[in-house]
Formats: sequence, C-alpha cells, structure tokens
Amino acid sequence: MNFIKRNIPNAITCGNLFCGCLAIVFALKGNLVLSAYLVGLAAVLDFFDGFTARLLKVSSPIGKDLDSLADMVTFGVVPGLMMYQLIKMSIGFTADVHINTLGGNFELMTYRPESYHFYLPFVAFIIPVFSAIRLAKFNNDTRQSDQFIGLPTPANAIFISSLVLLNTNFIYHVYDDFQFSLSFKHVGGIQDVSSFFGNWLFHPGILIVITLLFSFLLVAELPLFSLKFKKFGWAGNEMRYLFLIACLALLLIFNYAGITLSILFYIILSFIWNFNNKSEV
Repeated sequence: MNFIKRNIPNAITCGNLFCGCLAIVFALKGNLVLSAYLVGLAAVLDFFDGFTARLLKVSSPIGKDLDSLADMVTFGVVPGLMMYQLIKMSIGFTADVHINTLGGNFELMTYRPESYHFYLPFVAFIIPVFSAIRLAKFNNDTRQSDQFIGLPTPANAIFISSLVLLNTNFIYHVYDDFQFSLSFKHVGGIQDVSSFFGNWLFHPGILIVITLLFSFLLVAELPLFSLKFKKFGWAGNEMRYLFLIACLALLLIFNYAGITLSILFYIILSFIWNFNNKSEV
C-alpha cells in the first residue's frame, strides 16, 4: 500500500510526459492546435503531481528528477518545436501570398523558402536550451522553495501554446520539410479579439522577438510568485487568488487571448509582488 501511495505523484508526472510525447508527434504533423491542448492538459497534471505529493506527504529524489525530465520534454522541447513550426509557416505566409477570394475563402498557396529563410526557424530551439538551464537551476537553487527565479517552464509553454490557439484561423497542411500550404478561414463581419491578436502575431519577426525575450525570462534573475498552495485560506494567498480570479475574467472576456494576457499579467503581478516585498524589508 505504501508503494502505491509513494508512486501516485510519479504516475501523474508520467502522464505529463506522455502528453508531451503525443504533443511532439502532432506538432511534427502540423496539428499545433492539438499539441497546444496536450500542453494544457500536461500543465494540469504538472500542478497536481506536486499537489498530490504534498497532500500524501510523500516525496523522493526520484520524483523530483522525474518531474524535471518530464517538464523538459513537455515544456521545453514541445514549445520549441511549436515555435519552429509557427516561424516556418509565418515565413511562407508573409513572403509569398496568393489570395483567392472565391467563396469567401482566402487560400495561401504552397511556398518553399529560399536561402536564409531555411535557417531562420531554427532560432526557436533556443527555447529548449534555455528551458534545460532553467530546470537545472531550479533543482539546485534553494531560493526557489516558495517562489520562482525566472519564468517557470510551464508558464512559458502555455504562453507559446496560446499563440497557436490565437492563430486557429490558419489551417496548416504540412507535406514535408519546408513545404506546406495554408488556408485562412474567413469568419465574416467583425472578428473577435483572439483573431485580431492572432493575425497581428503571425509574423516571423514578432515570433522571433517573442522567442528571444521569453528564453531570456526563463533564466533571468526575476523573482516570480509561486502558485503552490500550502493552505487554502485567504491570508498569505492573496496574490494567488487575485491572479486566478483575473485569469478567469480574462478567459471569459478575451477567449484564447485571455491565456496570453494571463501569462503577461502573471509577470507584471510578480513585479508588483516583488516590489512590495522589498518595500516591507
């Protein structure tokens, strides 16, 4: 019985890893939306493995290492691969667009990039590299028991996944390396906020800037508050509850864009939290 109890959190962590492996498969096939949903499911499992370990009062060095290894796949490799696909597709979208408006649909023809376009998407794999550094630092940094130093890998992966969901107007059809076609779903009338942000973000320059900025945030000496609840009372958890309420409101108002805005709000709120803590010292 004790063996089962000790390994319940590890089983949940393995579920996280399994989701990450599936997300890689679907990302390679060009189904980035399903990959994004799998990252979301993995993030839920990542929260509950630690929560379950604390609830059952079980922990082990193996569990800690397993959690980092699973996170490296799901929240390191997967977002890097998703960003790689996004940049690759956005290069084709911005460089060679042929529009056919018959039937109210926008069709973007197959495009094969030239010269440096071939190498530009590889910038995305900075994300797994910095994610590995982030996870290694986390495992050896005693300051991160009640807070994070640098953007957590799940938050980074969720942010990148939200960029995919913002671009759900674009349907990708991947045939082989650097050859694909896109079709744009014309929704008619006034597009929602998610569509607006998605269209604006679907540019290789913007995506590369996001890649570099968030890779830096992964390893930056930036204190961020943790969402780990040791108790569920209001006292001591004010910032956490405020954040969760704000996230719910953003999701209800802005749909998929609410996920993107929630991660940005998390970073801003952490700045405020850190400033208040320094003021009280």
